[in-house]
Amino acid sequence: MSADIIHIYSDGACKGNPGMGGWGALLVTHAHRKEISGGEANTTNNRMEMTAVIRALELLKRPSSVEVHTDSQYVQKGISEWMPGWKRRGWRTADGKPVKNQDLWLQLDALSRLHRIEWKWVRGHAGHPENERADALANLGVLQAQQH
Repeated sequence: MSADIIHIYSDGACKGNPGMGGWGALLVTHAHRKEISGGEANTTNNRMEMTAVIRALELLKRPSSVEVHTDSQYVQKGISEWMPGWKRRGWRTADGKPVKNQDLWLQLDALSRLHRIEWKWVRGHAGHPENERADALANLGVLQAQQH
């Protein structure tokens, strides 16, 4: 693992969609590992997937080289493929509807401009240890939300 790259493994979970949701992320460098999680009472799976990445990026104290590993094609394709078109169309989809979760997309866009990020899609629930840990943290976030 390269010493100068921060690897973020993120996941979201929702019990019902919308419903009780959780997010989790694992940040890994050559020398450190940090786990974070949280949840919300009434949310969607896509919002939790995005929140996991946002909360992880918010922890970075300086511009960094980052690899974001997500099992959410919504997040990976949204940031790397769909967003330029949304911006050109005034945050409208190709068929003219308002972009869902625009508040989170704006946060993710602002944070991603601070860093050099490679967005990597990973197959969920396929035995990838760090992705499995992010999934467990997201489910922990659901429990945290249920207790509040």
